[in-house]
Amino acid sequence: MHYSSTKPCLIIHGGAGHITRENLPPKAYARYEATLREIHASTSASLDRGSGALDAATHAVTLFEDCPDFNCAKGAVSDVSGDPSMAANEIIKVMVSRGYRKRACSVVLVNKVKNPIKLAREMLVRGEEDGRSGGNGGDGDPSGGSGGAQGHCCLGGDTVEKLADEWGLDMVDESYFWTRKRWDEHRKGLRQGSSPCLGTPKELLSETAWDGKDYLPQGTVGCVALDQYGTLCVATSTGGLTNKLRCRIGDTPTIGAGFWAEEWNDSPLDMRPMQPARSILARPSMGLNDVAEGLKNMLGDCFPTLNGYSSTSTFEPYALRGSEKHLHDTHAVAVSGTGNGDSFLRLAAARTAGAIVRFSSFSPPCSLASAINQIAGPGGELQRSAGDRWGETGEGEGGMIGIEFVKGEGVPVFDFNCGGMFRCWADEMGKVRVGVFKEDY
Repeated sequence: MHYSSTKPCLIIHGGAGHITRENLPPKAYARYEATLREIHASTSASLDRGSGALDAATHAVTLFEDCPDFNCAKGAVSDVSGDPSMAANEIIKVMVSRGYRKRACSVVLVNKVKNPIKLAREMLVRGEEDGRSGGNGGDGDPSGGSGGAQGHCCLGGDTVEKLADEWGLDMVDESYFWTRKRWDEHRKGLRQGSSPCLGTPKELLSETAWDGKDYLPQGTVGCVALDQYGTLCVATSTGGLTNKLRCRIGDTPTIGAGFWAEEWNDSPLDMRPMQPARSILARPSMGLNDVAEGLKNMLGDCFPTLNGYSSTSTFEPYALRGSEKHLHDTHAVAVSGTGNGDSFLRLAAARTAGAIVRFSSFSPPCSLASAINQIAGPGGELQRSAGDRWGETGEGEGGMIGIEFVKGEGVPVFDFNCGGMFRCWADEMGKVRVGVFKEDY
């Protein structure tokens, strides 16, 4: 099979919020910068080895989830109760688009899965099998009888955690997600001096406490990746809002609100060749080592196999109709948002940004950079949606990252309307850049 080649592109973010030079001193910035560079470098190397966008984006967010400095998984914020069993992961999702087919999955209220982004990915890939088998397992079988989640887009709580355990993902005790800094943040937010609640690990009580002054990353972490086959994927993870009510669900698991990926064809409608329906999953019978050698984007290039966990294969990296010409006609965008999730929900923000690009009547069409500026830039729709609450409650604050794939090339873009947004990308010269403010730190 012939595969058209595209230069991979990658951008990541570590959250946005009220960040200033006063609450982000040089030593703290240097730590965040180093982490962002490490995640970007590791993920870029995977893409360069031929990994698919889905695996690369999952890999990047997994690294964020393992780092206690960011608001997801290990570093997630607490809810209003401070219970570590509810502190872990409010919402995690992944979305990929190939041709006019779209696949998206999210998991919510997950507190026993070490890396919920892997669970969302597993749900998405196994959903392809569910769709083909048409299984509906019955007898209370949440997998639909075919190993997946019946093709559902969003599952949460005990149901999806049972699937995670059955699929062999790493499960952890709820205390794994507790950190002293987030506990101190929780207590300061409630203005109470209570003792750590039941389940707080004693060995963590000796950790250096948060001084209440230095910035702790808020919002969502995310990655947008373009692979060499021209496929875009977006993946994100978050613990939600500090001291939120229990079971609060924000924008991140909501398709079109906090994330979006879409591909279409810019050629005139009557010139578009018809393509028969086909699977976007590769299921070769060869072993994983042979797959990694022959089809470089398979999972083995990106993740080591974990004990008890053998991931399903990823999306097939076929080039659109096997033609450089048609790749040139392909137009795609993928967007990840971070900030006040309720504001993103009210605007269907990510989908709106994509729609501005796709359905623009301007000539030339509106770029994704312009669309994100209209939504998440200063004075944009997010800020306007806050009304007289702007600057008072955090409502409307946030930012977006994305990649626009047009004329065979990927262009990373971003904008934000608040104090800062942690982000890392490679510029047009290939230099890796890290930023938090509008200007250099």
